[in-house]
Amino acid sequence: MKLAEALSIRKDLQTRVEQLRTRIVNNIKVQEGEEPAEDPNELLKELDSCLKRLQDYIYRINMTNMTVVGSDGKTLTQLLAQRDVLSKRVQVLRDVFTSASESSDRYSRSEIKHVTVIDVKAMGKQVDKLSAQLRELDVEIQALNFANDLK
Repeated sequence: MKLAEALSIRKDLQTRVEQLRTRIVNNIKVQEGEEPAEDPNELLKELDSCLKRLQDYIYRINMTNMTVVGSDGKTLTQLLAQRDVLSKRVQVLRDVFTSASESSDRYSRSEIKHVTVIDVKAMGKQVDKLSAQLRELDVEIQALNFANDLK
């Protein structure tokens, strides 16, 4: 099985666990004399089974991520951490750029004037450059996911 397939199954299991949680909560209490639409005990057994499978997939995915090496010699785990931080950096700098680019309207000369204290053009270029790096890194990670088998 390829890593990409395992990631898809992990996501499906996470969704299934959340659905089971909702169904259990919705069937845990009923009006006196009524029966629940579904047996919460059976749902709990199914939840336990899904969680065991999820734990196995998480472990195997993490083991695979620690052994798969990208083109620059970094493990997939390192690349994922790099992507997460780069994504956060792009998000913050994009917010800074947007805020710096906004013009403030003054209705009279007596109102306080706000000025931007960073180079907006340079910030825009930096955001574009980092966004391109993020896309390239994401493509590399996806390629590794489809090229490598799950451990």
